Amino acid sequence: MTQHTFDSYEEFWPYYVAMHSRAATRWVHLTGTLTGLAVTAYGLARGRLRYAAALPLIGYGTAWPAHFLIEKNNPATFGHPAWSLRGDAQMIRMMLAGRDAELSEIAAKWLAENG
Repeated sequence: MTQHTFDSYEEFWPYYVAMHSRAATRWVHLTGTLTGLAVTAYGLARGRLRYAAALPLIGYGTAWPAHFLIEKNNPATFGHPAWSLRGDAQMIRMMLAGRDAELSEIAAKWLAENG
């Protein structure tokens, strides 16, 4: 897929969701991020600052392979790191709120219009 440019996060958001069009990819992201947060929180609560590295290592270490193996695309992080981090947080909040089907709809619409 070609590299896209965006003028705002709002314009980027549907593309970000489309790069996570498969529910399995989204759930791998959620699992990796929450596991990384849990390990980081545990380490910080114990005064072990090196555990803070768990969030990016576990989070990205699980998410990136999902893009290559499940989605067959490159992570949006590679071209848009700050917006991707924001998108990850928004996507995970929506999933935890039971709105995963809405994410599928956003992805399908963007892919139909741009794919």
